[in-house]
Amino acid sequence: MTTEHKLNHAMIEFYEKLSSWEHAIVRDKGYSLTQVHIVEILGANGAMRMKELADKLGVTTGTLTVQVDKMVQAGLILRRPHASDRRSILVEPTAQGLRLYAEHDALHLQLTQDITVGLSAEERQCLLSLFERINSEF
Repeated sequence: MTTEHKLNHAMIEFYEKLSSWEHAIVRDKGYSLTQVHIVEILGANGAMRMKELADKLGVTTGTLTVQVDKMVQAGLILRRPHASDRRSILVEPTAQGLRLYAEHDALHLQLTQDITVGLSAEERQCLLSLFERINSEF
């Protein structure tokens, strides 16, 4: 088997394990994975235009609107008009949404620490550099 095939299988295995972990964590909160990802993006970036958020999620604004409606009803995010662009709507996390973000982000940090505990500081830095390079390709 070539290195590319081995790397392909290793990446798929990692994705599947991470996805399974994420689903298990989210299931206990009563929110969908998409809703938690929306909270993560808004928690990390602050208020965003609907179009920007849809682009980050890789969905249409129509698809996002359905989730945003549910999340506004759940008290996780707010909609407000953009101050300088009357055509744009901003969405931002509420205090409840920010608490969910902080809690979920702490779980991600703990997972990161758990799975990299056996790596040296140099290996963690190398892994970070590789992830940054890989992510820039998307």
